[in-house]
Amino acid sequence: MLPQNDDDAVSIEAVGGFFGQYVDFDSTTRNDADLIYKYREMSMHPECEAAIDDIVCEAIVSEENMVPVKIILDNIEYSDDIKRRIIKEFNNILTLLNFQTKGYEIFRRWYVDGKVAFHIMVDDENLERGIQELRYVDPVNIQKVKQYKRELNAQGQRIITGVDEFYVFSKDGFRTGMHLSSPSTGTASGLRISPDAVVYITSGLYDSRNKRTIGYLNKAIKPLNQLRMMEDAVVIYRLSRAPERRIFYIDVGNLPKQKAEQYVRDLMNKYRNKLIYDASTGEIRDDRRHMSMLEDYWLPRREGGKGTEITTLQGAQNLSELEDVKYFQRKLYKSLNVPLSRMDGEQKSFTIGKSTEIQRDEIKFAKFISRLRNKFSELFYNLLKTQLIMKKIMSEKEFNKIRDKMFFDFLKDSYFAELKQNELALERSNVLTQLQPYVGTYFSKYWIQKNVLNMNDTDIELMEAQIEQEKLIEQQKQIVDAHQSEIVQNQISPQTEQSPEQQTSEQPEQQPTPEQQTEQPPAQEQPRL
Repeated sequence: MLPQNDDDAVSIEAVGGFFGQYVDFDSTTRNDADLIYKYREMSMHPECEAAIDDIVCEAIVSEENMVPVKIILDNIEYSDDIKRRIIKEFNNILTLLNFQTKGYEIFRRWYVDGKVAFHIMVDDENLERGIQELRYVDPVNIQKVKQYKRELNAQGQRIITGVDEFYVFSKDGFRTGMHLSSPSTGTASGLRISPDAVVYITSGLYDSRNKRTIGYLNKAIKPLNQLRMMEDAVVIYRLSRAPERRIFYIDVGNLPKQKAEQYVRDLMNKYRNKLIYDASTGEIRDDRRHMSMLEDYWLPRREGGKGTEITTLQGAQNLSELEDVKYFQRKLYKSLNVPLSRMDGEQKSFTIGKSTEIQRDEIKFAKFISRLRNKFSELFYNLLKTQLIMKKIMSEKEFNKIRDKMFFDFLKDSYFAELKQNELALERSNVLTQLQPYVGTYFSKYWIQKNVLNMNDTDIELMEAQIEQEKLIEQQKQIVDAHQSEIVQNQISPQTEQSPEQQTSEQPEQQPTPEQQTEQPPAQEQPRL
């Protein structure tokens, strides 16, 4: 029994005896290609395009000077040098994809088509240079194939002994059929590509009835068709019932039936005003290949009745009712998992409040976006795996061990997610404040960090290191401030107070003035001996 193929691969069996294989994709791949074209046609409808734009803009956020997605390696037990090399190679992959500017288009293609494929271009002479270029491949032109090898066992039963996977590329696509065969068969051949040279991501949705992978727009096919028919019906009804109809009663006298009908037809063709509504373009024109909308009524009247008479029918009175159209619009948005509040006319403004006031539809929408991001991350996993193996940073076995420990953090701008995160931080801080008196007596600091603040060991070590670093910076800042204050004080000479005696002793002797010298008595002369 063959395993279920949820990766959109076509299963074939190997047959020996000649070169090459004959694979008929006409019955299966043709439907897949038509389905992709159907999805692309749906994405051009205004309501469907608005819903898709909400989904893609919510999943891929592009802001200036900010990376749309980052890789998280906190749970990987490798050295910091290996982690830095992994982050560097992931950034190179984002550069090759030009994800900063084309991330919206890549995600939209994957969401609409249900699959996306890139051809990996490398340097054959030097594989250690890694991926050189990534070329987008239309999923209509490429198909994954699984070739199962069977052998007879001892009981005579055919069992699977091996699986050979590869991709088949056809520039004409698989819509009209493709054959992979030997050159001698003369049929159209597809190009066989190694699985290592292609990265192929599907939506992950599998239709078990039709045995094929479907896209996220598959469940919106019926609501969208119903919405289109209802809109056309409303337009036709408004155009046909808005004007008042005329009724012509034609007096045919005693004319035979055939001549009477011919007489009425002649008058109809002479005075008829026929308008046609084209549903494909929305135009009103005169085209007899379409169903007539505006017609007058021509009724024959026999002898004995009244003569020719023209009356009118009243126009429609309920032309303002659009509940049927709105119903199918809401149904379309529900099928695409988009909240009804995002419909035009449902809610004019976004109400800012607590997370408990956010509608349930917004919560479900945020979870749906998270699932889309996780599935789309398969593109990064496969490209990063190829890049690390080619550059011999790690082997395939080592990458498979750490694959589930790597995460991709997408840039978010959802108000609900930000509001929820802020409220959780506020509630945790309130609980921490209430438990603070009991830390060291009934609760340990480690228990508070693990159970109240919801921190893991890595976060605890990081916070403690940052706290110590901040303390050291604060101490250095205080030392620098104290040193600068001391320098300033030394530059300014202090003014000290002096006592009167010191001021007297320190005052210089005053020279007598000329008047004081005149008033003084002459000094007595000493007797001569």
